[in-house]
Amino acid sequence: MKWKKWLENWDMTSLKINTPFLEMVWKPKEEDKAAAWELYIELLTRITTQPLPEKHGDENTALESINSIFGLTRGIIKDHGRDCEEFTKIAIVVLNQIVRPFTAKWHKLDLDGAFKKKKQCELFRKELQELQDKLRTYSSMLAQMADVEDLTALERQE
Repeated sequence: MKWKKWLENWDMTSLKINTPFLEMVWKPKEEDKAAAWELYIELLTRITTQPLPEKHGDENTALESINSIFGLTRGIIKDHGRDCEEFTKIAIVVLNQIVRPFTAKWHKLDLDGAFKKKKQCELFRKELQELQDKLRTYSSMLAQMADVEDLTALERQE
């Protein structure tokens, strides 16, 4: 299977990826599978994919949790080395094109006191839900790459 087809299967064609890369064969190695498993578990157990009920949680803590995915992903890539190329390719694109715009926007707004304003908190939670939808798809992609059962939808989202 080629990368283009794999991304189409996950409705992730909006990612901006160079055409020659999309024509490359998608074939994860054992290192890719191990790396995907590690990040998959992290995503499933964080606010990245779990609901943040209106009357619970804290926007700042949620933002920090989302931001921590950068360090976790970098660590996983370093730990698994150069042989986890397929994982690295998709992880970098998702971090830079899906997660970074959210964290960059909200980090700046947080520094300007956004989380002290109810309307801004409501907007953050709405945009967090949109990000979570994308990250649930990503976690399902990682489950497939890891060759494990996808538990992303195990719990009912309220």
